[in-house]
Amino acid sequence: MYIAISKQHQGENFSGSVRDFVNYLEKENQEQSLEQHEYFFDQNNDRINAEEVIKEIDNNTTKLNKKDSKFYSMVVSPSQSELKAIDNDPEKLRQYVREMMKDYAASFYRNKAVTVNDIKYYAKIEKERTYKGTDKEIRENQPYATKILELKKEIRQIEQGKSKEQIKTIKKEIERLEREAPHKIDGKRIVRDMKKEGMQNHIHIIVSHKDVTNTFKLSPLSQHKEAETILNGKTIKQGFNRDKFYEAAEKTFDRTFNYKRNFMESYKARNVLDKDPKRFLAMIAGLPTTEKQVALKTLYKAGVKVPTIPTNKVQLAYKALMRLKRGVETAINSGSIGI
Repeated sequence: MYIAISKQHQGENFSGSVRDFVNYLEKENQEQSLEQHEYFFDQNNDRINAEEVIKEIDNNTTKLNKKDSKFYSMVVSPSQSELKAIDNDPEKLRQYVREMMKDYAASFYRNKAVTVNDIKYYAKIEKERTYKGTDKEIRENQPYATKILELKKEIRQIEQGKSKEQIKTIKKEIERLEREAPHKIDGKRIVRDMKKEGMQNHIHIIVSHKDVTNTFKLSPLSQHKEAETILNGKTIKQGFNRDKFYEAAEKTFDRTFNYKRNFMESYKARNVLDKDPKRFLAMIAGLPTTEKQVALKTLYKAGVKVPTIPTNKVQLAYKALMRLKRGVETAINSGSIGI
């Protein structure tokens, strides 16, 4: 499970409407008949149209200044394994989001406990993903793509008086490169923005910066986890614990759908990797045999080389660990590892 939270992006200030982002999330509906449209949903409603989302988010901004985001964007991306466990069922994803948003609310640190009923949010399921530059398939196809581009440029630059046989030779070379590119879909070389195969359901969530009563701010990107200040003799609690939220969201999925999560899928694995790559490797080594085999197989399939750490060469060991860290991070970002 991969969850990413980001703030509204509107240049130097955040005074713009949520309309552009909502319109972006409507892109899949533009290719579908009305009966196939995917609607926004919240904690209690399944069919919320785009205009209502825009109205509700844009009007829930009392006392926010230009330096305050009006809303936050959350992307929830289940792995192929997690989607398989729920049969890629949109209804189960809606069920999960509604449970997960309870974890989101509980991760705020306030004098009065925050509940999901305090959160104004709108979620939408998307069924397609496209290939990005960080994906393994794009990276490994890139040498072929570069050479093909050079050859096509060469064809364009050939003067009219040149032999047609020369152009034929270049085109044959292009055909060979297209055939030999390692990653294809339906015989076509995978390129950026090509739609991915398989189950790709994921969820976009728009969360208002203000609570549902438009009274107080709730920022999931607060720099504090659990901070306390004294104001007029009273203790004021503030903050949002993202680690707590990510771990709780993962456990909610596992509990709700009886999902058996292995180490490489866990938020704990990613968190340890970020902070201490050597401990990450030690944790893999310390797993029970079956789980360790699954972890190493997952890394191998994602194209990550697991180093043997030399104990007497500190600098070499550090470099090996950093290569491991970069490799796993790239695999996670590209979706090769479903953390």
